[in-house]
Parts: sequence; structure tokens; C-alpha cells
Amino acid sequence: MNLAALAALVGGVLFLNQWREGLIDVRIQSLRIQGEIISAAIAASATIDSDIISVNPDRLIEFQTGRPLSPFSFFDPSLEFPINPEKAAPLLGNLISPTNTRARIYDKDGLLIVDSFNIYKEGQVFAPNSEQLEEEVFFLSDWWNRFLSGLTNSQYALYQEYGADEGKKYPEVSSAIVGAPAEVVRIDEQQQLIISVAVPIQRLHAIVGVLLLSTTPGDIDDIVKAERMSVLRIALIAALVTSILSYLLAGTIAGPIKKLSAAAKRAEKSLNDRSEIPDFTNRNDEIGDLSISLRLMLDALYNRIEAIERFAADVSHELKNPLTSLRSAVETLSLAKSEKDKQKLTDVILHDVRRLDRLISDISNISRLDAELARQSAEPVNMVDLVKTMISMHQDIAKERDVELLLDVSKAQQGQVLGYDSRLAQVVS
Repeated sequence: MNLAALAALVGGVLFLNQWREGLIDVRIQSLRIQGEIISAAIAASATIDSDIISVNPDRLIEFQTGRPLSPFSFFDPSLEFPINPEKAAPLLGNLISPTNTRARIYDKDGLLIVDSFNIYKEGQVFAPNSEQLEEEVFFLSDWWNRFLSGLTNSQYALYQEYGADEGKKYPEVSSAIVGAPAEVVRIDEQQQLIISVAVPIQRLHAIVGVLLLSTTPGDIDDIVKAERMSVLRIALIAALVTSILSYLLAGTIAGPIKKLSAAAKRAEKSLNDRSEIPDFTNRNDEIGDLSISLRLMLDALYNRIEAIERFAADVSHELKNPLTSLRSAVETLSLAKSEKDKQKLTDVILHDVRRLDRLISDISNISRLDAELARQSAEPVNMVDLVKTMISMHQDIAKERDVELLLDVSKAQQGQVLGYDSRLAQVVS
């Protein structure tokens, strides 16, 4: 039961929904800022016609702030050609390679110009390859992450790779072509998140292309997996501690209760053999209180049983004497010859019968009184007031018999007892 609460808490934490959505939002903002910087650099580099690509910081600032270029730039013929992949590829490779992000440049017709996955480290370009990336192999140890990913990623559309001339099929690319940056979150076939952000590449106020930045499949999922593993490690430690504490708790509570229960069962099966309740009175907790209560209850039970046995023995003895006398008188009555002897034996028989009747009545009264006392609850009784009441009730009878009733009570005596007022009054009477 202790582990159930921990499992529910850990299960909820492992979903990491809010934290995961926060990661996605931060990643989208990061890609958008990165895309704006790279697109501005590409647009600025398009004005330079040389084998070595360099960026003019002043012109880059002008593009980023939206200020017009110098008057001489309008007559520069290098501004008129479209994006040159041989010039954009080295710049794109240098800016993208440290970020582990895929970058693609499309022209305004949706034709793929440069793909960072097809760029050599030296900056050379080879023909675009439409083959998809090699799928990541999942091992059995990732089944939990896959299960959670399947639950949390169900809201996203499936990612599809389009051909080099189908760039407009990406909604974010179509939006960026008309000048509106857009982002889309998708999942691949392995339920891994892929975030795509498209920003327009503008030269002056004209859109000459689109830069599409995409995260590596599983980029965010790997971060979430790492956090889940951290949570699981902490959960395992907490489960170990909880199990140890539960075991100790069971040993200190369930073990003593089991011993007390076994002693109670022994007392139930063998009333003649006085069983001993385990002594836990040294414990200052509920187990110690239970042990004391059971020991007192068992002592009271055995004392009551012994009292009943003594009472039964006394009753048997008291009944045996008049019965013996009665039997002897009845047996002798047939042998008596004179009327005087017969009358004497008859008187003995009547005396014994009355004695038996009185004994039976006393036994009945005692049994009724015992049952009555067992059902009632003892209450505080002021004995001084009780005795004064009884004296007033018996004052007339005492005067008739020339008896003076006096009550001497010390001021220090409170006279409070725990008992039954009617029965105590009977005793005083």
C-alpha cells in the first residue's frame, strides 16, 4: 500500500507533459531566432560574388533592421541572381553543424536548393538524396519510453519526407514563401518529435527563398528520456527506503499484534490452562495499551471464571446438607412407630424443605444481582449522603427499639466511591 502511492506519484511525473511542452516551445523559439539570423546571413552573402563566402556585418545589420541599402547596392548586378547553392552551402554548413539541426533552403517555387544533410564538411555539395535517414533501433529497455511517447505524441501529425521539388507540400514552407514564418510539430514512425520552423529569406523586401530548420528526430525525446531515467532512479531509491520502512513497521506492529492474537486464541481453546498474554507494557504506544488491556481483560475473565467455580462449589455444599438430612428423615419416617417420632421427622422434613427453598431463592437473587451488576455501569456515589438518607429512613424503627443512630464524618473524608447506589443502600440497611 505504501508503494502504491509512490507508484502513482512517479507514474504521473514520468509523463512530464508540462515540462515537455515547455521544451517544445523553447526549441521553437530557438529555431526561429536561429533561422532569422541564418536567413539574414544568406541574403547578405548573396550580394557577394567570390569563391570565398564572407558576410559584411554592416549590410547584415541593414538587412536585420529593415533599413535600405546604400544607393550603390541597387546597381550591383550580383543582387539580381538567385541563391547560389555553391555559395550558400559553406555558410549554411558552418552555421548549422554545431547545432545538430537540419537546414534546407527552398526557392520561392518550393524547389530544394541546399540540404545540410547533403553537405560535406569541406562545404562541397553533391546531388540531393531523397532517401530517409536510417531509423534508430530501439531496444527492449526503451519500452516504457515508447509507451509514454505513444500516449503523449498522439496529438501530432506524422512526418512525411517530400521530394526536392515538393517543398510547398510542407505547410510551414508555403506560409514562409508568402512572408509569414511558421512552425509545425510532427512525429516520425518511431514516435519521435520533429520540430520544423520555416522563415523567409528576403533580399530587401523581396522573398528569394525559404529556410527550413528541423530538429533531429528524438532530440527532445532524448532529453525527456534522460529526465525520466533520473526520476526512475530517485523512485527506485524511494521505493527501497519505503520497503525497508514498511518492513520495519510491519515488524514492530503486525508482529506484536500477531503474538497477541495467538495468545487470545490459546486462551479461547483452553480455559483451564491460564494463558499468558505477551507483555508489551514497556512500549508507550497503542500496542502497549492493547497489551495492557488484553492482560487486564484476561485476568478479569479468569477471576470471574474462578468466582463462578467457587460459587458453584459453595452452592453444591449448601444444597447437599439439607438434601442429606431430608433423605435421612424420609428413610427413617417409615420406620418410626410412635406418632411423636413421626411428627418430629415431619418437622425435620419441613425444615429442610424451607431451607432448600430459602437457598434456592438466595441463589436466584445472587444470580439476578450478578447479571444486573454486569449490565449496569458503576457511577460515583457519595457515601455520606447515602448513609444520611438511610439513617433518616430507619430513624422511626430505631426509636421503637431504643436505638440511637449517630453519624460521625471527618471533614477530610469526601465519601466518594465508584459503585451502585441501590445496592450500597441495601448493604447499609
